Amino acid sequence: MRKFLFLLFTAGVISLSSAQDKKDITVVDIYQKGTFSQKSVYGINWMNDGRYYSAQEGNDIVKFDVTTGEKVETILDGNQLDPKITFNSYSFSADEGKVLLMTDREGIYRRSYKAQFYVYDLSSKKLNKLSKGGSQSYATFSPDGSKVAFVRENNLFYVDLSDMKEVQVTNDGKFNHLIHGSTDWVYEEELSFTRAFEWSGDGKNLFYLTFDESGVREYNMQVWHNGQLYPEDYRFKYPKAGEDNSAVTGTVYSLADNKKQSVKLSNEKEFYIARIKRTESPSTLSLIRLNRLQNKLDILHLNTNTGEIKEILSEKYDTYVDVDFVDELTYLKDGKHFIHASEKSGFKHLYLYSIDGQLKNQITSGNWEVRSLEGVNEKGKKATVYYTSTEKSPMERHFYAIDLKGKNKVQLRAEKGVHGIDMSGDQKYYIDYYSSSTQPLKVTLYKTGGNQKVKLLEDNKKLESVAGEYGLQPKEFFTFKTVDGSILNGYMLKPEGFDANKEYPVLIYQYSGPGSQNVLNSWGGSHYYWHQMLTQKGYIVAVIDTRGTGGRGAAFKKITYKQLGKYEVEDHIEGAKYLASLPYINGDRIGIWGWSYGGYMSSLALFKGADVFKAAVAVAPVTNWRFYDTIYTERYMDTPQNNASGYDDNSPTSHVDKLKGNYLLIHGTGDDNVHFQNAVALQNALIASGKQFDSFYYPDRAHAVYKDNARMHLFTLMTDWVLENL
Repeated sequence: MRKFLFLLFTAGVISLSSAQDKKDITVVDIYQKGTFSQKSVYGINWMNDGRYYSAQEGNDIVKFDVTTGEKVETILDGNQLDPKITFNSYSFSADEGKVLLMTDREGIYRRSYKAQFYVYDLSSKKLNKLSKGGSQSYATFSPDGSKVAFVRENNLFYVDLSDMKEVQVTNDGKFNHLIHGSTDWVYEEELSFTRAFEWSGDGKNLFYLTFDESGVREYNMQVWHNGQLYPEDYRFKYPKAGEDNSAVTGTVYSLADNKKQSVKLSNEKEFYIARIKRTESPSTLSLIRLNRLQNKLDILHLNTNTGEIKEILSEKYDTYVDVDFVDELTYLKDGKHFIHASEKSGFKHLYLYSIDGQLKNQITSGNWEVRSLEGVNEKGKKATVYYTSTEKSPMERHFYAIDLKGKNKVQLRAEKGVHGIDMSGDQKYYIDYYSSSTQPLKVTLYKTGGNQKVKLLEDNKKLESVAGEYGLQPKEFFTFKTVDGSILNGYMLKPEGFDANKEYPVLIYQYSGPGSQNVLNSWGGSHYYWHQMLTQKGYIVAVIDTRGTGGRGAAFKKITYKQLGKYEVEDHIEGAKYLASLPYINGDRIGIWGWSYGGYMSSLALFKGADVFKAAVAVAPVTNWRFYDTIYTERYMDTPQNNASGYDDNSPTSHVDKLKGNYLLIHGTGDDNVHFQNAVALQNALIASGKQFDSFYYPDRAHAVYKDNARMHLFTLMTDWVLENL
């Protein structure tokens, strides 16, 4: 007999009108009108004087007094700019004497872009266009603010701001062949890394990476522009699992004599440089290197004067290094220590090292995870480390302070829910971005000393009111046991006026990818308002996190290593069986849907759980990991040469013969991430197996299926399909 652990709590949601007066949610409300838009505070830039921060308001940069939260000065009046420009974002030089303004930003892939940049001198009030040679990418001030480096058309440049003279550092960059100073597609997508150059601390040298893509095979996407007689071919370098990556080299360029010095980044042929960081030393840069299988991490120190590399710290795992941890590497201002995040204890924690890589002590410990290192205050007798963690619950994030020796821990924010923190550079103030399942985002400024509230910056009272008007339903959290006894987390959204004596159909939503989390005690969540719309149409929506997801330590997360899909599908089948056991669930009408990894999972769950699921929707799914890129896939699966069965055993294309229920497959033909090839391969397998299914493609749309009304169309399509097929 199956045993389940069931815990349920329901939190009230604001109700401003009686049930019969509630408004119906529509796709237009969600994706066109912005009826449920949540306000926040964006563009916060803490000033050198810890008493102030700046923010962009329209086309102005405004200065605020932290002690009061009040506006005290307009640093830059956009109406006074000559020439007239409208800027998308801004950044200060280190001395705050100059501002770099970005205009005409044009996205390339998910994180890469090109734009026009202008430099504004706050003392002279002069505005200069950074370059007249075409759009630039990743423009960055030198440490002393006298120069700006950038990438254009795969080459590295810098401009001397004293005379606006442009210097070309490299000249042989070429699309699909050679990239200097910025990363290739797979680095951008899977390492969240685009700017592949860094100034030395003294500004005398530029270190940059070069990506030789000549050995990487191309992926071809046909592009159908409206009204064009023939489609165009768009070819770009995309290394699929087990295939050749770009060859990466490093160079130090001396501005004084224009000389270049090669840097030996590794003795191994295949590796990744996941980050480049400045240290407190004017001539030392820090590099984070991963081996190709990403189970070994090295922290390297580069002497920018000599080009010498020194390995400072190395960690190796039986599974993989979680690449998100690399952003916690923090060099202390004393120049003698750094903080590094590691899972070597089984949970992500912070460790203090001397600058030469010797472990001094563990800072945090316990059967919970540090989620983010927020800041380090080195002033006073005892330096203080600030971080958020899952100590109270994997479904929550709370804010703590602790000293460098791991003593005197204090919880700074205790409200149940999820806290995101933005601290001032001197750690005297912080902004708390907080929400819970019943509280839309609240943004509040606090003084760290005494933990005093300074000002509420945003409370989303309008959204609270809208939630009541439309009768948004509360999250009801639950747990159940899966096949190995693990307790899994989920939540439900039930129809208003829920009747426990009736039976309701259920649609399960999930992502399920390694380290992800959908079940959080926070407001909203992925596709939250569409799910609320479905409750108004008589459905229960359940959201489940399987084994392999985040917040619960390395063993829970890394159980899926080398066999993505196996355990997650087991858990979704058990989750569906659990839901079917509840008296108010119609066990014959359980569906599942997801996007990207979630689409992979919904497809596989429908095929392998044919007797449990009636229907599934898959948007932009991976259907065979052999089609996906090197960095992501090999991190979790090794290579297909080493782990063929891991790739094939849980590919949806291997299980099409089991399909019994209703299936909708959706994909964009312009998806540069999860290629349309995935949909084609799965459709061919289904056709060969004689299976009927529904499919829809979005011409030229990328992974997000977003532009030119596509998002509205997509969710209208999905709504109609769910109503008809589940």
